[in-house]
Amino acid sequence: MRAEDGSVVGIYVDANREVLERLGCEVRLRKLPWGRALKELEIGRLDILPGAFKRPEREVYAHFSGTILPPSRNILFMHRLALARWPISQLLALQHSDFRLGAQINVSYGADFEHLMRNQAWAERVFMSANRLNLWRMMGKGRIDGVIADENTGAYEIHQLGLQSEIKPSNVVVSSEAAEVAFSKKTTDSAFVQAYADALRELVASGSYARIVQRYVRP
Repeated sequence: MRAEDGSVVGIYVDANREVLERLGCEVRLRKLPWGRALKELEIGRLDILPGAFKRPEREVYAHFSGTILPPSRNILFMHRLALARWPISQLLALQHSDFRLGAQINVSYGADFEHLMRNQAWAERVFMSANRLNLWRMMGKGRIDGVIADENTGAYEIHQLGLQSEIKPSNVVVSSEAAEVAFSKKTTDSAFVQAYADALRELVASGSYARIVQRYVRP
């Protein structure tokens, strides 16, 4: 996310910047849609991609840090009118509804989402975008009813866009799997991945990671 002073910030950005600086690395950020970032990691034009879930197809071209960071919940955010219409506690409860969901291209949303996407009528109502900020804006205008996102990052982005009166967190927890950090096999080796993982564990153990998270958690 871009701060008021123009700098790029966020939980993953700040945590990875600190870890890499501890390892003596120069940090260069690239702004990419998620699907493009995976491809850039595969071909070696991107070295590190945080916030990734380990999947067999990704292990072909990427090393993974292991689950070090505390798991964060991915929840369903809904337009306030949709929240009143569908007071649900599970994503699967929307299976036979006309709910309109926004989703990012090549993002993994868990087993319930995959189950719903096998229903052609449901899948046809899912609007796919490369950029989540576009999805928040669409929901603010009432063009879609919901978006799945990390509960902390989502709340921060909604606040930054000034949409907190229109978009609300629901009680639907879509997944709580811990994300990992992915490393391109083209440009990194197992020794570097291990050094990175050790530095990240120290960041968590020292309380530094919790302090980073707190910067972005809205009261």
